[in-house]
Formats: sequence, C-alpha cells, structure tokens
Amino acid sequence: MHATLIGDDGHLCWSDVPDPVISDNQVLLKIYAAGVNRADLLQRAGQYPAPPGWPDWFGLEASGIIEKVGADVAAHGKWKVGDRVCALLGGGGYAEYAAVPEELLMPVPKGLSFTEAAALPEAFGAAYLFLFHEGHLKAGDTLLMQAGASGVASVVIPIAKAFGARVLTSVMNDELESKIGYLHADRIINTSKTTLADAFKDELESGHPVDIVIDCLGGEKIGDCFQYMNRLGRWIMIATLAGDIAPVNLRTMYVRGIRLIGTTLRSRTLEQKHEILSEMTKNLWPKVSTREIFPNISRVFSIQDAEKAQDLMASGKNAGKIVLKVREE
Repeated sequence: MHATLIGDDGHLCWSDVPDPVISDNQVLLKIYAAGVNRADLLQRAGQYPAPPGWPDWFGLEASGIIEKVGADVAAHGKWKVGDRVCALLGGGGYAEYAAVPEELLMPVPKGLSFTEAAALPEAFGAAYLFLFHEGHLKAGDTLLMQAGASGVASVVIPIAKAFGARVLTSVMNDELESKIGYLHADRIINTSKTTLADAFKDELESGHPVDIVIDCLGGEKIGDCFQYMNRLGRWIMIATLAGDIAPVNLRTMYVRGIRLIGTTLRSRTLEQKHEILSEMTKNLWPKVSTREIFPNISRVFSIQDAEKAQDLMASGKNAGKIVLKVREE
C-alpha cells in the first residue's frame, strides 16, 4: 500500500510501505479520508514521534470502511466488515489502510460523508477531553478558547455553546476575526486591539468571570490573567505555540483556587481513549447528525498534496479543519 513519508529531501512523498497486519483485537480500515492536525507538523519537525506500536507516518484520525476484522472482534461482533467508521489513531492515517484497535473506532454519524467524518475523532475527542474531563464544563460557565481560527476551536466553541456555556475566543488580527464569525462566539477578543488580561478584567467586572480556559498558545503574558479569573477556575494547557515560559503569581493561584492543567489526548491510555470516544458517541453524535454541532472544514486536499495541506496549517491562514482525501467515496 501507499502512505505519506518524509523523503530524503525533507519533502513529503506518497510512498510504498508494507501492508498493515492486524492483531486479534484490531480491524483493517480502508481509509477514505484523513484529518490534518497541528501535531502532524510537530511530528514532521521531529518533536512528536508516534507512540510505540503505531506507524511512523502521519495521521491522528481517519474515516473509511472496515475491510477485515481480527478474531476477537469477530467473536464478540461489535464491528463487522463493511461498517462505516471513523477512528482515532496514534499515527498512520495518511495512508491507504490502517490497523486500528477496536476501542478507537466510532460509527460515522448519520448523514455524514467520509470527508466530514475524518474531521471528527481527534478534534472532537480532544475537545471532549478538555471540556468535560478536564474542565468539568456545565451550563452557565464562561469559557475562553484561545486561537479561535484553529481547528480545535472550530469544534470546542460550538460544543461549549451547545451545552450552555458563554464562550469567548481570541484572535490575533482583524482578518482572523472576520473569518470566525460563523462560530457565533459570544465575544471575540482581538489581541491586536486589547490585551487578554484587560478582556478578563472586563468580564470579571461585567459579572461573568472566566471559569475555563483552553489554551494552545501559552506565552509570557498568561499569568497576568489569573487575578481576573473566577474562583476555582481551570486553565488548561494543550500546547505552547506562543512560548513555553510564563511568570506566574503563585499566591494568586492558591488564593483564587485556580488550577493550571496540562493535558493531551494522544498521551492517554487505550482504555482512557475508549472511555472518551464512547461518551462522545453517546453525547455528541446525535447533535452532529442534526448538525447542531458540526466540523467546519476549511480545505480538502488530495493525499498526494499532503505537504500543501501541512504548509497551509503552518501558515496560520486557514480557519477550521483541513482534510486529506485518500480515495473517492
């Protein structure tokens, strides 16, 4: 089969690789589409290797049809050949086929194409982890999602709003602000015009202080915001694109009971991921099928153009998810 590898010249190439061999608790997934994620860029830079047991090539999520099932899967009958599924992967989605543990499979929500379904597992799984397992979101909370034009923000914002939260998001400039209007955030904080700390202070003084932050940026200024958060606020770090180091007033943290939480979906155990995906299928898939919440796909590329897709993500000019089409539906 073929998969996307890094060539000797550093460019991505659609190359021959060995066919996957499935174990008893796995299925062979015939891939129709794969999602592109920022973790793919980190992996390309040598900073985010695939976990043990997963292929070296990119791809944290994919959708397609089950072509073969292992002995244990066949015995208990949850999944069968021909099922339309999407899958959370440790790697290997940029390919024609993947061997996937049954615990990481979900049905394609009713009415969705494979292209749409490929945008779900990683972003929705991460969003569910951040919002409900780490953030303990409830109706009436105020949530800030940093980097409102990112793929994960395009999922977090509508999910949080669907579950009754007031949602703020940040962008760096007017162009990005105009691109994310479709998300209907309650407030867009344009950091070219106001600081994040001033926005937090304004929210506190207006009677709805920030309860939860999902932050993929980090940087040296985040500590300025803690004094204006609600008591028992949760600041959830998922990446540090704006910088790894920040001065933090520890007294502010313990006086206000603020928790600084670092988390990733990829590092979770198979059992933990299965729990998240099962809850997500139960609680989110009905809302996805009715399109109350839905992945915004900004661009679709052919798998042969995976490098162009990654370059677009690296440029920061897209708003929403990028998907690679591996084969026609």
